[in-house]
Amino acid sequence: MCPHCAASGERPAGPAIDDNIASALCYLLLGVTGTLLLLLEPYRHNRRVRFHAFQAIFVNLAIIVVWFAISLLGRNMALLISPVFLLVVLVLWVVLIWTAWQNERIVLPLIGHMAEKQA
Repeated sequence: MCPHCAASGERPAGPAIDDNIASALCYLLLGVTGTLLLLLEPYRHNRRVRFHAFQAIFVNLAIIVVWFAISLLGRNMALLISPVFLLVVLVLWVVLIWTAWQNERIVLPLIGHMAEKQA
């Protein structure tokens, strides 16, 4: 009988998913899944997953701030800029998911450095 895991010689189960999948999932719904993976036990202590979770949260906040700033420009300017901005956000989102899936790391300017400090 093992006193630490209360099982008869069995080791505690490891994380349910690999680190690269958890890192990619951080970006799936940006702030929502980033926060969720910061709270889940096997991943909250994993430095790689924490970096991607914080970067996803900070990217989400930056998107909200820029979107709000675009909406303040006026209707005509917002109609011109918002499709380009949405396309850039979509490409960035796909690139972040893909690189995290491949066990690579893109450190975004300013946002990435803040995420590294938090991880």
